[in-house]
Amino acid sequence: MRVPLIDSLNLKLRGRLTLYVTLLALIPLGVTSLGGLLATQWVIKAQVHEMLRIEAEGLKDLVEAALVEREASVRSWAEDALIREALLTSRPEQSDEVLSRLQSHYNTFAGLVLFTDEGRAVSANMSALRDSFQGQDEAVRESVWFRAAQQGQFTSSTLTREDPIFGMPVLHLAAPVLDPSNGRRLGVLLAAYDWGQVGEVVKAALARARARKNNSFTLEVRSASGTVLFNSRGQTAWNVPDAVTAEAINDDWLRDVGDGWHFVAMSDPAEVYAPVIWMRWVFLVNLLVVGALVSVCAFLLGRTITRPIVKLHQVVRHIVRTGDLAQKPEVHSRDEVGELAESFLEMVEKLRATTDSLQRGTRVLTDTVAELTRAAEQEESNITRQAAALQQTQVTAQEIKQTSLLAAERAGAVLQVATRAEELGRGGVRALTESMSGFQTLREQVDEMSVQIGQLNERAQRIGGITLTVKGLADRSNMLALNAAIEAVRSGEHGKGFGIVAKEIRTLANQSIHSTEQVGSLLEDITQSILKTVELSEQGQKRMDSGLAQVRSSGDSIQALSGIVQDNMTAVRQIASAVNQQNAGIQEIFNALTDMSSLMHETMVGLQATQRVTGELRDVAQQMEKVASSYRV
Repeated sequence: MRVPLIDSLNLKLRGRLTLYVTLLALIPLGVTSLGGLLATQWVIKAQVHEMLRIEAEGLKDLVEAALVEREASVRSWAEDALIREALLTSRPEQSDEVLSRLQSHYNTFAGLVLFTDEGRAVSANMSALRDSFQGQDEAVRESVWFRAAQQGQFTSSTLTREDPIFGMPVLHLAAPVLDPSNGRRLGVLLAAYDWGQVGEVVKAALARARARKNNSFTLEVRSASGTVLFNSRGQTAWNVPDAVTAEAINDDWLRDVGDGWHFVAMSDPAEVYAPVIWMRWVFLVNLLVVGALVSVCAFLLGRTITRPIVKLHQVVRHIVRTGDLAQKPEVHSRDEVGELAESFLEMVEKLRATTDSLQRGTRVLTDTVAELTRAAEQEESNITRQAAALQQTQVTAQEIKQTSLLAAERAGAVLQVATRAEELGRGGVRALTESMSGFQTLREQVDEMSVQIGQLNERAQRIGGITLTVKGLADRSNMLALNAAIEAVRSGEHGKGFGIVAKEIRTLANQSIHSTEQVGSLLEDITQSILKTVELSEQGQKRMDSGLAQVRSSGDSIQALSGIVQDNMTAVRQIASAVNQQNAGIQEIFNALTDMSSLMHETMVGLQATQRVTGELRDVAQQMEKVASSYRV
């Protein structure tokens, strides 16, 4: 199995054996030791956390028990008859004595003071302490602990600062003093618990930590909001980052002023985990020592294994440099290296025999290649001459092909002209036939028009007769109107109306005469025009007959010309067909020559490839001869 990272180091066999053996020995040892180290480290850390948890729980239990006991004591003291009597009778002598005895018996209290409900100090364990509260009635009455005591509760909010009266941080354990007869609140009894006494509580835990060489061990009490109420180091700040901590919380199972407080045990990780760090160094040193011993042993083992291989390598290098196959490696081991040496000797013997055969074969191959080269050169010369002749023939065939194509194009042009002439001749015959038919129709129409003009002349003459008759009637009407006018004049007034009618009739008669004269003049003009039209029609008919005769003569000539064109068309088609057949034959000849040229080119390419292969064979033969001659057998 190859490892890319180790292969990239370019180590020799001895170095790789040393490295592999060292790794095979160190990896299991390292994994086992590392597992033990991690397990031990986990156990030590678990022990440290458990120890801190136990100390935090112990501190919680001690402080909780002390607070519960002190609160119970204060509540029982507040029920003492002498203390109530001092509030009722304002005679504090006996109360002072009681408080003094209690303070001497419970020296954890800094002082005991009895206040009225208005905040005035009436009794204390020491008169000096009572005097210290004189004039502080309002301050006492407004204090947090006093108001909490009036409600029957305890508070620890004053622990964060030093009490100005006692000159130290104190826990104000204040309980109300009640009248047993009616339950009325008489005052408040204050027992100032010296908060410094917590240091006495934790001395045993600190001593145990010092015995374990854990000088950084610290106990701390924090309020529910996280405010530090007590630290075993006093004013010394705790600035160790990532400290090992364990925390216990005071629950409300036992009601006391410390409900919700956090009791914390802390230690410096560098100190409590020092055994773990020491074990790490021990593990590292042991691993390095074992690695060094394994490396030395692996190096000696690799040297023993590779020494015969090095000798075999020297023999191989000598054979490669000098070509002397008579060399034999001296390896006397009977392991795999010895078998490798024997196989190498067998390979050298076979190589000597192969080299001898190769030398003889290269000589035969050289002679064969020389004969093949001469034959290829002769064949190339013959094919070159044939290719030149074929090239000349192909050029001639190309010229004939061009001439034939030109003749075919000209025959095609003549065929197109003849076809056009034939089409024109046929068109002329059709046009003449249509013209003759048109002339015949026109002649018939002219004859019919002559008949119609004659009939029109007759009708015009009839109209002229009618016009003369109308004119005669108009003249007679004029005469009658004139006679009527004369008779009207003779009749006088009675004939005046008749005279007007006669006058109108005369006027109409004159107009009729005038119109009749105009109609007669027009009929005369029409008659003259009709006569001229008849004359022109007769002349046109004569000319039409002459033109029709000429058209018939031209039609006969065009039909004869069309027959000649058709005969020429047939001849031209035959010529074009012959030229096309000739062109097709020439094209086949040219195609055959082109195929022969392609075959000749392919033959030339093949011959050149043969010559190239022959040259390569000659080079190979020379190289084989050079290789074979480089070995001495």
